[in-house]
Amino acid sequence: MPLPAATPMTVDEFLAWQAAQPEGARHELVAGEAVAMAPERLAHVRLKMRVWRALADAIAARGLSCEAFGDGATVRIDDLTAYEPDAVVQCGPPLPGDTLLVPEPLIVVEVLSPATGGRDAGAKLDDYFRLPSVMHYLLVKTERPAVIHHARGPAGRIDTRIVTGGTLTLSPPGLSVDVEELYGASNTGGSA
Repeated sequence: MPLPAATPMTVDEFLAWQAAQPEGARHELVAGEAVAMAPERLAHVRLKMRVWRALADAIAARGLSCEAFGDGATVRIDDLTAYEPDAVVQCGPPLPGDTLLVPEPLIVVEVLSPATGGRDAGAKLDDYFRLPSVMHYLLVKTERPAVIHHARGPAGRIDTRIVTGGTLTLSPPGLSVDVEELYGASNTGGSA
């Protein structure tokens, strides 16, 4: 099915439209417009799976009342914008299984690719931190081990650091991930 006409869609209209798309067709909603997501190279897929697994394992190790989601979980920014991050963490009671939206994301992760890196580091950075629940936004580089960690600090200030090794601590909710483990034994196998 083609992308809808130029009339802006709301997030609710977009989610209904997206559900009617062929399996595997992925889109995000940007300012009311459905934007097709580019196909991913295996290096990108492997890295985002390792990120999701690392977050899920860290949550389990600490016994936190949180859940890590991968592809398919959607984050609503406003009535006309919704993104599908590569990984997202929400804390609190488990969400119902038929839910499409993660209503209060605490950690949002985008694995950078040549096609989306500029948008991930620009518009999405600004948009994700419009949500009061977002405390951490991670941009994971594919060409070399490096995680750009944007964290909401005191009085809403966003602090940024680049972590190339060791442990990345995300408080709240109080979990840690090993950066080297994110990249696996063979790094990423090329850019995504």
